[in-house]
Amino acid sequence: MSKRKNTNFVGSTPRTATASAAVQAVALALCATAAGDVINASFPSPALDRWMYPFNSTPGTRITISTFGSTPGAPEFDSRDGQMLVRFDTASQVPSGQGQALTVTRARLTVEVSNDLVFAYDATQDPWQCFVATTDPAWQPDLDAGQPVECYGVGFRNGWSLQTFQENSPYTTGNSNFLLPGIRNAYAAAFDANGTLADVSQSPRQRFDPKPFAVGSCPELAPGALVPAGTQMHFDIDVSDPAIQGYLRDGINQGRVMLALSSLTFVQQQAGQFPLFVAKENPFVQLGLASAARLELDVSDQPACVPADLNCDGTVGGSDLGLLLGEWGTDGGSVGADLNGDGTVSGSDLGILLGAWG
Repeated sequence: MSKRKNTNFVGSTPRTATASAAVQAVALALCATAAGDVINASFPSPALDRWMYPFNSTPGTRITISTFGSTPGAPEFDSRDGQMLVRFDTASQVPSGQGQALTVTRARLTVEVSNDLVFAYDATQDPWQCFVATTDPAWQPDLDAGQPVECYGVGFRNGWSLQTFQENSPYTTGNSNFLLPGIRNAYAAAFDANGTLADVSQSPRQRFDPKPFAVGSCPELAPGALVPAGTQMHFDIDVSDPAIQGYLRDGINQGRVMLALSSLTFVQQQAGQFPLFVAKENPFVQLGLASAARLELDVSDQPACVPADLNCDGTVGGSDLGLLLGEWGTDGGSVGADLNGDGTVSGSDLGILLGAWG
């Protein structure tokens, strides 16, 4: 049985639009590379990996990092309680301070699973209704095994920023009650409908489904399978989303990209079948027997062209019209002709192209 879908995603398009996300990403890559060179950057280890959890007494020095939720319906803690932060310093491979004059055409974060056959693989987002108390009228069961691991951006409060937050920075201000929600200094964040980067740590409690930057994928595993230790979990970040593209570009401009991993995996007090990931301080990493989190970025030195400029020559014209008509009735193919993201190239896409003509 498939999951019941919820279309109330903050900052997201309707579900019908997400079907062409991969096509849009390819189109973005083609547009960006048509007139510029691409830097293929690879960062094999983070400059920072941090377990953001209220009772973490060893920030930045743990050998494994877990992600999990809190008890559904409980008033204390963030709903996304255990979070993993990773930061990669990018200036050594991708020049900083380039402003808008670059485009990220591919971004992949990869982490290695540390625990063996403990949690079930799920690559689809679960609606918030699964994570409220079963006595709540809105509650609905999770219809498949497991809960996904999701990748987000990182937001800050209490004066902290991308440049100042470090592995040993405090979880919250010194006089705060660690049991309270919404107090962590750095948190998983997604873009809301207004394009603002907003804290998603309490999404079930606040009754919305955020749009992740990416959902963890283990292509060799079947949905519901228990995940073996050593599995590489990939997060292919949605670089076709303008807000996410802007987030990555801003990070590169500052010389560092920071991401958060979060899951709403069900837990019990001091227990639960939640994922555990290898940290860079892990002895197996030092021995070459395991991998720390790593980031791959393909970055063009050209800004992205407008979606209707299908051949990315700087003008929406006859050649773009020909490409669109050649994909008529299809899902848009590699040229990204499905401009409205409804899964089919049709009259509405033609209207968008004609509206951008010239």
